[in-house]
Amino acid sequence: MSTVQYRLQLGKKQEIVEGPDGADVVVFIDTKDADLDPSVAYMLGKLKAEGSTGALIDELRSGRAASAISKLRKNA
Repeated sequence: MSTVQYRLQLGKKQEIVEGPDGADVVVFIDTKDADLDPSVAYMLGKLKAEGSTGALIDELRSGRAASAISKLRKNA
């Protein structure tokens, strides 16, 4: 299983981070877009990722991305 780090952008130079440094994929999403389905947000260019595309697709398909983003949003 790949490692994933999620970064919820709160504002300029402010973010909440969950996941290990050096992860296989790093997912970025702005707070205002966090209510979107992550797959839709990715297709709209609102969710960005660096690293393994395969790992990102696995996260989106499994629902883990939606769960992680929802958790971060609640902590914002």
